[in-house]
Amino acid sequence: MDTSFIDGLKYDANSLIPCVAQDAETGEVLMVAYMNKASLKDTVEKKLASYWSRSRQKYWVKGESSGNTQEVKEIRFDCDKDCVLIKIKQNGGAACHTGKRSCFFYKVTDEGLVEDGVQVFNPDDVYGK
Repeated sequence: MDTSFIDGLKYDANSLIPCVAQDAETGEVLMVAYMNKASLKDTVEKKLASYWSRSRQKYWVKGESSGNTQEVKEIRFDCDKDCVLIKIKQNGGAACHTGKRSCFFYKVTDEGLVEDGVQVFNPDDVYGK
């Protein structure tokens, strides 16, 4: 597969591009992460979502520790080519490292910010304390 288009995308000052991961079947937004050229190239070629961790400063394949991998079904870019949208099949049920289905589990209500969402696994059991 020709991946030469990767060089023509717009990356930030840290050579990263934001990526939205969306459930290919339901449209639910599961997470936002960042990719560098290497992780984007691997994602395109291997059809398995790979990212750059800004906190750990390292490349990672989603689900390498938890088993909750993301099979890539479609990849799109916005009009400015500075944001990636990947439509994925979320294996294992949880996209979030907290064990929730989606990283977007905080909801604004009249009472303020409340936690909402499906807990798929206990992160202490998967990653340790």
